[in-house]
Amino acid sequence: MASSSGTKDGVGPPRSLSKRLTRALTVMDPSDDNSAIDSELVPSSLAFIAPILRVANEIEAQNPRVAYLCRFHAFEQAHKADPTSSGRGVRQFKTYLLHRLEKEEAETEPRLASNDPREIQKFYQLFYEHNIKRGEHTKKPEEMARIYQIATVLYDVLRTVVPATKVDNETQRYAKDVQEKKEQYEHYNILPLHAVGVKPAIMELPEIKAALQAIRYVDYLPTFQMPEERERPVSDILEWLALRFGFQKGNVANQREHLILLLANMDIRNKSRQPYTHLDSKTIQQLMDKIFKNYQSWCKFLHLKQHLDCPRDERRQQLQLLYIGLYLLIWGEASNIRFMPECLCYIFHWMAKDMHDTLFNNAQHVTGAVSQLAPLGDESFLKTIVTPIYEVLQKEARRNKDGKASHSAWRNYDDLNEYFWTKRCLKLKWPLDLGADFFVHSDVMKSRNKRTNQAVGNQKPKTNFVEVRTFWHLYRSFDRMWIFFILALQAMIIIAWHQRVSSNVLFDEDVFRSVLSIFITAAILNFLRAVLDLVLSFKAWRSLKVTQILRYLLKVAVATFWLIVMPLTYSRSIQNPTGIMRFFNDLGADWQNEELFYYCVAIYFIPNILASFLFLLPFLRRVMERSNWRIIVLLMWWAQPKLYVGRGMHEDVFSLFKYTLFWITLLISKLAFSYYVEILPLIEPTRTIMTLTVNNYDWHEFFPNATHNIGVVIAIWAPVILVYFMDTQIWYAIFSTIIGGIYGAFSHLGEIRTLGMLRARFESVPSAFSKRLVPYSKGDAKRHKEDDILERINIAKFSQMWNEFISSLRNEDLISHWERNLLLVPYSSSDVPVVQWPPFLLASKIPIALDMAKDFKENDDAELFRKIKNDDFMYSGVIECYQTLKQVLIGLLQDEGDKEIIRQICNKVDSSIHDRRFLRQFNMAGLPLLSEKLDRFFKLLMEDYDDLELYRSQIINTLQDIVEIIIQDVMIDGHKVLENFSQGDEKEQKFERVNINLLETSSWKEKVVRLHLLLTVKESAINVPMNLEARRRITFFANSLFMTMPSAPKVRNMLSFSVLTPYYREDVLYSTDELNKENEDGITTLFYLQKIYPDEWKNYLERIKDPELGDAKKDKNESDRYWVSYRGQTLARTVRGMMYYREALELQCFLDFADDNAIFGGYRAIDTNHHDYEKLKVQAQALADLKFTYVVSCQLYGQQKMSSDPRERGHYSNILNLMLSCRNLRVAYIDEREETVDKKAEKVYYSVLVKGGDKLDEEIYRIKLPGPPAKIGEGKPENQNHAIIFTRGEALQTIDMNQDNYYEEAFKMRNVLEEFLKTHHGQRRPTILGLREHIFTGSVSSLAWFMSNQEMSFVTIGQRILANPLRVRFHYGHPDIFDRLFHLTRGGVSKASKTINLSEDIFSGYNSTLRRGYITHNEYIQVGKGRDVGMNQISLFEAKVANGNGEQTLSRDVYRLGRRFDFYRMLSFYFTTVGFYFSSMVTVLTVYLFLYGRLYMVLSGLERRILEDPFIRQSKALEEALATQSLFQLGLLLVLPMVMEIGLERGFRTAIGDLIIMQLQLASVFFTFQLGTKAHYYGRTLLHGGSKYRATGRGFVVFHAKFAVNYRMYSRSHFVKGLELLMLLIVYEVYGHSYRSSSLYFFITFSMWFLVASWLFAPFAFNPSGFDWQKTVEDWTDWKKWMGNRGGIGIAPDKSWESWWNEEQEHLKYTNIRGRLLEIILAFRFFLYQYGIVYRLKISHGRKEIYVYGLSWFVMLTVLLVLKMVSMGRRKFGTDFQLMFRILKALLFLGFASVMTVLFVVAGLAISDIFAATLAFLPTGWALILIAQACSPCLKGIGLWESVMELSRAYEAIMGLIIFMPVVVLSWFPFMSEFQTRLLFNQAFSRGLQISMILAGRKEDKST
Repeated sequence: MASSSGTKDGVGPPRSLSKRLTRALTVMDPSDDNSAIDSELVPSSLAFIAPILRVANEIEAQNPRVAYLCRFHAFEQAHKADPTSSGRGVRQFKTYLLHRLEKEEAETEPRLASNDPREIQKFYQLFYEHNIKRGEHTKKPEEMARIYQIATVLYDVLRTVVPATKVDNETQRYAKDVQEKKEQYEHYNILPLHAVGVKPAIMELPEIKAALQAIRYVDYLPTFQMPEERERPVSDILEWLALRFGFQKGNVANQREHLILLLANMDIRNKSRQPYTHLDSKTIQQLMDKIFKNYQSWCKFLHLKQHLDCPRDERRQQLQLLYIGLYLLIWGEASNIRFMPECLCYIFHWMAKDMHDTLFNNAQHVTGAVSQLAPLGDESFLKTIVTPIYEVLQKEARRNKDGKASHSAWRNYDDLNEYFWTKRCLKLKWPLDLGADFFVHSDVMKSRNKRTNQAVGNQKPKTNFVEVRTFWHLYRSFDRMWIFFILALQAMIIIAWHQRVSSNVLFDEDVFRSVLSIFITAAILNFLRAVLDLVLSFKAWRSLKVTQILRYLLKVAVATFWLIVMPLTYSRSIQNPTGIMRFFNDLGADWQNEELFYYCVAIYFIPNILASFLFLLPFLRRVMERSNWRIIVLLMWWAQPKLYVGRGMHEDVFSLFKYTLFWITLLISKLAFSYYVEILPLIEPTRTIMTLTVNNYDWHEFFPNATHNIGVVIAIWAPVILVYFMDTQIWYAIFSTIIGGIYGAFSHLGEIRTLGMLRARFESVPSAFSKRLVPYSKGDAKRHKEDDILERINIAKFSQMWNEFISSLRNEDLISHWERNLLLVPYSSSDVPVVQWPPFLLASKIPIALDMAKDFKENDDAELFRKIKNDDFMYSGVIECYQTLKQVLIGLLQDEGDKEIIRQICNKVDSSIHDRRFLRQFNMAGLPLLSEKLDRFFKLLMEDYDDLELYRSQIINTLQDIVEIIIQDVMIDGHKVLENFSQGDEKEQKFERVNINLLETSSWKEKVVRLHLLLTVKESAINVPMNLEARRRITFFANSLFMTMPSAPKVRNMLSFSVLTPYYREDVLYSTDELNKENEDGITTLFYLQKIYPDEWKNYLERIKDPELGDAKKDKNESDRYWVSYRGQTLARTVRGMMYYREALELQCFLDFADDNAIFGGYRAIDTNHHDYEKLKVQAQALADLKFTYVVSCQLYGQQKMSSDPRERGHYSNILNLMLSCRNLRVAYIDEREETVDKKAEKVYYSVLVKGGDKLDEEIYRIKLPGPPAKIGEGKPENQNHAIIFTRGEALQTIDMNQDNYYEEAFKMRNVLEEFLKTHHGQRRPTILGLREHIFTGSVSSLAWFMSNQEMSFVTIGQRILANPLRVRFHYGHPDIFDRLFHLTRGGVSKASKTINLSEDIFSGYNSTLRRGYITHNEYIQVGKGRDVGMNQISLFEAKVANGNGEQTLSRDVYRLGRRFDFYRMLSFYFTTVGFYFSSMVTVLTVYLFLYGRLYMVLSGLERRILEDPFIRQSKALEEALATQSLFQLGLLLVLPMVMEIGLERGFRTAIGDLIIMQLQLASVFFTFQLGTKAHYYGRTLLHGGSKYRATGRGFVVFHAKFAVNYRMYSRSHFVKGLELLMLLIVYEVYGHSYRSSSLYFFITFSMWFLVASWLFAPFAFNPSGFDWQKTVEDWTDWKKWMGNRGGIGIAPDKSWESWWNEEQEHLKYTNIRGRLLEIILAFRFFLYQYGIVYRLKISHGRKEIYVYGLSWFVMLTVLLVLKMVSMGRRKFGTDFQLMFRILKALLFLGFASVMTVLFVVAGLAISDIFAATLAFLPTGWALILIAQACSPCLKGIGLWESVMELSRAYEAIMGLIIFMPVVVLSWFPFMSEFQTRLLFNQAFSRGLQISMILAGRKEDKST
């Protein structure tokens, strides 16, 4: 019995242990008797008992006693493994298990025998006989795998319960059989490779068989000698490699399937459909070429011998597969090293050599014998190769300090990978020398650092590049652009300066000589570039070759030479003037007397002339850069550093011509505009200002003798120069909009954009579908040539796809049943001679034809038929109705005589039409009555019935009425028909025998429904479908059929692909609680969505009530959850969308392989019981498995399974349900386990792949990792990287979990994949296919609409122009499709270095381009994408992207692309990536410079003096120059492409209307606000760092954000800056007197006032209920509480102002000294206010001495001192000495009053001085705070930090009050709240939404 070996006999802990434990369980509650979950909550250190508990749960229902024995066995195993319960959660779990065992021991008894040993033996035998013996040849492999797993566990349990001598022979025989066969029935992913018995269809495919045969060819391979002197057989080459090199079993199994599928899919494209048994040699060679292209390139680069030797004999194929298998196994187990492709090349290089030496050793050659080897252990490769390199990565990651350390302080993935770009890597030797410099790390973990997990010690040098945090990277990376713009500016200023003197200025010799001074500037700028290269790469010097350092030094030396020579020779040329004409005539005639400067210019120009020559010959440049010949490398040494990537990226001549023409045109426009609008008008005012003399200043002027009023000149020119550098971005927006629109028009975009256009062109849609989406086969064309049936087959194929598309719209609740019926085409093709169009095209055609016919007279047959035939759809509808009615009536009647009557009537109709006597023989006046009766008849046929006899009689009566009307009212001589069939005295009446069961057949029911619609739908169906999303999808799909796309291959020949979705902790499926949880206004998410999508909710309710769709039986709450989740940004929505790929593939297989009868019969109507059709269905599923894989990387799935948090557990159960419902979904996760190593518990990590089983997940592969993979780099790319090994195929689509897919778009996937096989410009094939996105969140609110329009314009027109003609499209996030083999050998689909690769997606595009990839953009297919919908969410997203662009600016990828692209492609690259963000920052800086320049001029008095000059007063030059930046500031740059794209796709009238509505909804406010977000976060990132991934949250935003929340979020980025600009504008308005009449001045200052208003109040304008009085009161209370709360350790920033304030300075803690100094310097600008204003106070009496300013500081310090005294008094006396504190306050008040009285009476202080002093001293205080924050370590040391904090609190309170007051005032007016609601939710109103009711919480409609 169990007790004999259990606790009762003392083996294991005593039973009473459970009673002594009182601690609450953290893993599971013992009172919860839900046995289905205990196996999933096993502590990680006891994971090995989980299968035992799973088996217990499986067999619980069959035999509870055996289940109890299994649990008992699990407990024993757990106790043996951890007797002291030291593992995490072990004690709690064992306690729970003991409780349960106690209970079950008492409750269960043996059923099959008298005791436990016999019971379990009997059960085991029965289990074997019923499940294994009988199921071996009938059950599927996955079922058998589960059964064998149960049998194995049962026998293990049996052996512990039954003594060895008592186990009977039969049981032993069964157990032996299970042991021998269980490996054949392991859980599999796609291919059940070991399956016997019923083989799945996929294993019968010839390509799979051929691939299997190839990898199982193990002849000639050396054998392995096991320790027990026996030979170890191997089944295939991967197993041999595993034994030879020590790869893990999970890795081998994974890569075995991977390799087989790759070979099979590639091979079938080289073969016909005929069965074959051997792989084509071309297939393996193609795979070799793809996988080893990077390795071969690496070998050539380092001049190493490639270890890919393959003899040309019978072993060639085997050896090639061994090399491929070896690389895949290395890659599959490399973990984080997969981000280091050249490191993988190094590992492969030596392992391939080892393998080759093993196969071809000398002894074998001499003796001819096969040698024997000793196998290596399972984890040998992991421990000896991967782990040491991983540990280097780990140590470097620790230096990163979670992204806070400087990039230059640690080596990232790129640094370590680039170590393998030089021959220095050979010092690592093989086997790896762990004493090599690469592995010897200088870290010493000191005790104080252990807890923080930070590294200390001297760092290793960076490799090739140092990411120094400085703005100079912008100049260094794009130096050619800056040099060009600076030289052009200099030349234009010189020319403009001389234009007044000479009309023909360009040919004036003095002007020409002056213009040549640009070469001096060029020398200075080149010197700057050389110095930057030298200085910024200093920390990499120790890793550089001597030649690279020499190159840097020589560059500096040459630049220094020109820096000296150019000015010297130029100054000499001025003393010896010569005319330009003489120069050209005499050049070289007497070179000794010629000016040296001109020769210097000529020599200086030589490299540029050579570069221009090579630019025009890109092929030559490409060959030279890619060449590894030492002579060419030597020649190129000066032009470019020798790097492995970035060589030969030049485009072909035609592409080069296109983007060169684009940029030349743009630059001409830009420079002309800059010259005539920005520069030339300013020249004359500048001349005048420089000649004016100003002697009287309004303040103490430190430089009264400064010449030419240089301060004024700088103040005027500085903003103009900034605009000059920025406005290229505006010109780019204009040009890209125009060119993008032209390209879009030529691509046929928007040709079908309305339902009217669709109806007009629908007749050509089937033929376009056949041409684009149906594989063309010459055989099919030939087969159907004679009978002209090909067109009918094509239409039938279109019908199948169209109906599936419409059904998907119905299942998504976008259309109703009625609309679905109007849109469907008949599945089963009947004998109707015309095309059966969807009823929405034919709707109302029959009623119109009937009305038309009744008005015709007897002789008008020809006219009637002409009118009907003029309308093709009407003609089709009439013929179809007539023929279908005839079929229905004949089919319904059982009596042959009745049928003959119907035939006679029809014959009469046919003959009368043929003889043109139809109107004479038929009375059209009777048709309306006939139509009415037919309507009643069809309704009856479609009704459900309870009483059969009553139902039959109603049908018979109606049918008899119909025939009577036809014969008596419609036919002229109809009685003759009946007379011919008169049956005398027979009692039975005509038309009495009908077949009621006819309509149980779906095809007949379909006919009746369709016929009823055609006859009865009288209103036009022009608005079908009503749903806007359904319309958009239908019109886009129809339009895409007329766009250019590759032809569709057959499914069998298409490229295979995978989809990979990274998931972290986002919503999978909304819970019932989340649906019904009310927000503060009492609104639930469900109620909100019902109002936003009222039509979809109505359709949903109709669907779940329809028994035919199978949803009626489902739980309503569960259905509600899915309905809501499918409208959010959830994983469930993404999975549903991606699984459409599989559904589309199955239909495509059907259309490819079905015969004509099956196609005409219909996809859904075929009889699956028929053997051929069943085989077709199975084959379709097999091919879908072969071609498509979907993996979701749920990184934390294992933790969520074990979590006690209900939300986390909910995520786990939802993901599990997704796997169970989508059988082809795979989930990869990182499993963290505790394992005992040397008696110590250590954490061990695995990459695990699971699939849905019967009720739980089933593990497929488990691969051990060297350490935690996600701790090294950025989370998302690490998540992708660990799961990418489980993907399959030649292509990989990366899909984010906020995306969706559509059935009709999935149908185009095989076309898109063909793009990979198209060559572009020679031999280049795409490596990334860019796809278009549709933003589906635009209808939620006006903000969501702005965001979706902005995003839509970028993913369409933006990326269209980037791909062609500019050729700088990269990867901007998902859903792009990657050439999987290209990227898995080049570092993966993203880069993962911490912080620097924050925008991980775009770096994969950079990487692909640098490695000579080719990226396209395709707009004939689209994928859905969600975007952030609330103000705060959008701002977080913009901040994240701006942070990412800031980090990109510092990166080596941007530097290399900027340097290696040709000039014009570099311009495209700059202005479409980091340049856009820099321009945003420059726009804001322009406003600052303009206002501070004016502040200087106003306060100094210079403006007033200079304006006395009448010429200056009339000039509007500065305003004209600055007007351009206002365009950028107001977001008009973003609007231009938006309007163009909307106009292109939806019509320009719609575009203009949308633009007007957007402006009315304050779109400009939104875009101006986001400009501030971009500028702030981009600038701060470059200055201080602090970038981090910002989780934006993707929920529905229907809540009100509190004022304190908005203040925390926008204080530094917007509010402080907005208040500073407000103060500047106020001071300028108060003290300035300039240009009051200028309208342009008004425009500029208006744009600045607008910017201030946007920055200060946009968060409240776009905040739901932002102006609701009650909410405002609550916000004020919350704000006061937050401001007053004290901070401290553990207090969150949202709870206390102090905690938030400290967190806001986090970036200053980790910035360098340069960043702190810059902060201090920038803070000095605030002192200008005080300096200028104190001299204007009336109390100063016009004195200009410096002591006036000194006195103001005395006042400032006195005020601060008093405030400090009050603060200290409050702290020291406020509690215990209250009276003393009051006396102190009274004395201070009296002193203040006395001083003020004296100042008013004696010193002449005025009231206006009080306000002026406030304007003067407030900025000074803020400056002191900023300086104090930058010097915080010093101030903390001397004890002044508390004072700084208190002063800051006062400032924050003042700022909050200033911002809050207008909100309070507006909230006072009730109409403001309603107005704001309409503003925010207007899009929803346009769709019938009543948001005002929602936000007021009025839920009258909720019950509905």
